[in-house]
Amino acid sequence: MADTTAPSRRTRGGGGAARRAARSAVSFETARYIERNIPNYEVLSEEALEVIEHNAEVILEEIGVNFPDNPAALKRWADAGADIDGERVRIPRGLARQLCATAPSMYTQHARNPDRNVVVGGKNLVLAPVYGPPFVRDAEGGRRYATMEDFRKFVKLGYMSKWLHHSGGTVCEPTDVAVNKRHLDMLHAHMTLSDKPYMGSVTEPSRARDSVEMSEVLFGKDFVAENTVMTSLININSPMTFDDVMMGALEVYAQAGQACIISPFIVGGAMAPVSVAGTLTQVMAEVLAGIAYSQLCRAGAPVIMGAFVTSIDMNSGAPTFGTPEASQITYGAGQLARRLGLPFRSAGGFSGSKLPDAQAAYETSNSLNMGLLSGVNFMLHACGWLEGGLVSSFEKFVMDADQLGTLHHMAAGVQMDEEAQALGAIREVGPGGHYLGCAHTQANFKTAFWKSDLLDYKPFETWSDEGARDTQTLATERVAKMLNDYQEPAMDPATREALDAYVAQKKEAEPDSFM
Repeated sequence: MADTTAPSRRTRGGGGAARRAARSAVSFETARYIERNIPNYEVLSEEALEVIEHNAEVILEEIGVNFPDNPAALKRWADAGADIDGERVRIPRGLARQLCATAPSMYTQHARNPDRNVVVGGKNLVLAPVYGPPFVRDAEGGRRYATMEDFRKFVKLGYMSKWLHHSGGTVCEPTDVAVNKRHLDMLHAHMTLSDKPYMGSVTEPSRARDSVEMSEVLFGKDFVAENTVMTSLININSPMTFDDVMMGALEVYAQAGQACIISPFIVGGAMAPVSVAGTLTQVMAEVLAGIAYSQLCRAGAPVIMGAFVTSIDMNSGAPTFGTPEASQITYGAGQLARRLGLPFRSAGGFSGSKLPDAQAAYETSNSLNMGLLSGVNFMLHACGWLEGGLVSSFEKFVMDADQLGTLHHMAAGVQMDEEAQALGAIREVGPGGHYLGCAHTQANFKTAFWKSDLLDYKPFETWSDEGARDTQTLATERVAKMLNDYQEPAMDPATREALDAYVAQKKEAEPDSFM
């Protein structure tokens, strides 16, 4: 029924106050995951792709890959028809690709808030924050080892970041909590401080099982048995080694029907050849073997083809980011993933800079745009990454998270409907006029242009009067405001109590270990 209540009369001052209040109100809006309306950028010809795929099969059949300290994996491969020589697995031509065919081309990862669910695959792009650094940095405390309180702050910032779709996993490594127990606190933070989807622990198979069990507490055991509620990162120890810890976690998640990113970790010149074609060949061989193994654990288990690739400074040995070679490899890997019919993970806000400075901005911008154009479906490290992945930066987190809005707008493509054609506006203004007051501008000015929530566009005099703040200073202030405005998402009290009890019981069951 329509609301027939007569509107109350407002004074001019009251209306302005209402508008100011609306502008300053705390908002927890999260943009839906990106659905691309633009073409992917492809650098490899059909012939080049066929050569790489052929050579990858040569590697698997003639050179092989290693599965050390994992008798169960060797047996699975032997039963599937592979040749086993000690820990070396040689895979007959075509077998790995045949096994990969059972992996789904797309899957939904469920969040505890269904409005935050993400669909991974197709033309979609899901953005997740930085993963793994042992150090954090902010303007006040500088560079230091990460704590659990730092971790919780990052989860809160991720929850409040409009353009970020995923809470991520190890957004920093909290070194003040025992190694054998910190995964419990990290998962608890993701589950309670955010209602976006999250990642599970992979540092030991038992911790992967804990992740599944905690998810069963949060979602219900039957729901987890039938749905994907975690996407977790399984790195291949390049070149061509599948260590037992990561494979143990993969086995747990695959058997539970939970998604894994199976990703070579490549620093070109150290862990792969220096050439683009050689690196892509090794990447293809590794992901074929890793994804095939996931399907040996459980046919139909959801997986993402990953490619973490960077180059190396051949003088210092330090990894470099935002380089054209890394872009070429990422574009090519995207083409290979699409030919496999699998979701693709790569790119991120990569930088080797020590500070959130111009170097960080250049390298990050190159890396983010590379991810958008290469067809990435799941972008880990989308915000917060510094110093080659050693540091999670609070200021860079909000700087990057703000710029992720540009990816959303670029991915939407160019609108060509009648309103976008704007012929009426051009007729209205005519030669020598201006568009500021025309009807088309008045109707569309609020949504016509993407606008940063962080960067300063004010005139010099206003900027100077307000303290001549640079971007890092603005980011420091934004971090403080977001954390001050944070409000924890609602959770069923019984579920919260059960999660608290699970964590407490697990922690009490064994002594602390920092090894």
